[in-house]
Amino acid sequence: METPSTIRSVAVVGTGLVGSGWAAHFLARGLDVVATDPSPGADSELRAFVDRVWPLLTGLGLHPAASRERLRFTADLGEAVAGADFVQESAPERIEMKTALFAQMDAAARPDALLASSSSGLKMSAIQSACARPGRCVIGHPFNPPYLIPLVEVVGGAATSPDAIARAMEFYAACGKRPIHIRKEVPGHVANRLQAALWREAVHLVATGAASVSDVDAAVAWGPGLRWGVMGPHLTLHLGGGKGGMRHFLEHLSGPFASWWADLGNPVLTPELREALIKGVAEEAGSRSIDDLSRERDRVVAGLLALRKE
Repeated sequence: METPSTIRSVAVVGTGLVGSGWAAHFLARGLDVVATDPSPGADSELRAFVDRVWPLLTGLGLHPAASRERLRFTADLGEAVAGADFVQESAPERIEMKTALFAQMDAAARPDALLASSSSGLKMSAIQSACARPGRCVIGHPFNPPYLIPLVEVVGGAATSPDAIARAMEFYAACGKRPIHIRKEVPGHVANRLQAALWREAVHLVATGAASVSDVDAAVAWGPGLRWGVMGPHLTLHLGGGKGGMRHFLEHLSGPFASWWADLGNPVLTPELREALIKGVAEEAGSRSIDDLSRERDRVVAGLLALRKE
C-alpha cells in the first residue's frame, strides 16, 4: 500500500526496543527516517537492529522505495523533528518525561507535522498539556514488535483535533498498519487492558495451583489464542452461538461465562508468586534464549501474516 504523499519523512524519537521497531517498519514502507536518542551507542545499536530484522521484513514484502540507506541519526532532538512530516515518540513510560519531550518537539517541529506517542498506557491529555499546539498530538500505540504486529491504537487527548485523529489513522493504515480509534481515554488503552485481564487470571490459576505456568501458556497458545489470531472475542463467540450467532449465545450460553466472571481471581504479586512465575517461565523456555524466542515468535507471526494476506 502506498504511503500518503503528504507524509514522506518520519522522525523517530527514542530508539529502544519500540523505537527501533518503528524505525525498521517505516524504512520498510519506503519512508525517510531520522532517528534520535541521547543514549551512548544508540546510532550503532539502531542500525544493528534494523539489519537484524531486515530479512524478515524483506520476506513480508518491502515497499519499492524501501532502503536502509534512508535512515539518518542525530543526537539533536530539534534537528531530528524539524523537517519531519510525522513524529513517532517512543521514550520511557514516564509522564513527566513525555510531557517535557512533547513540549520540546512541539516547539521544534513544523506547525503541520503530527506528533504521536507510543505510550502504552498514559493519557494524551496529560502528555499534550505543555504544548503550544496540542491539537496535533495523538497516541499512536503499537503492539510489540512494531515492525511485525499491525495493530496501532490511536487516541486523542482533550485538546486533540478530529483532523489530527483522521490524519494519523490514514497514515498508519497507508503504511501497512491496522489502526483502531479509541474514542475515550482510559489507562492502558484497549489491547493492554485486555492483555492485563487475561494475565490476571493466568497468574491467579498459577497462584492457586490450578495449572503450571507452561500449561497456562499452552491453554492460550493452542486453544483460544489460535481463534483470536483470526478474529476477536466477540466474533469468536458469535460463531460459538451456531446458526443463531451472538443472539443464541447470549440467550443460551452466556450463563456459564457470567458465573466464571464472578469466580475470577485478583492475585497479589507477592515475592513468592513472582519467583514462581520466573521459575515457571525459565522451565518453559528451557535452553532457548530471549533472542531464540524472539526469532521463533517473529517467524511464526510472519507466517500467520502471510496467510492473512492470502
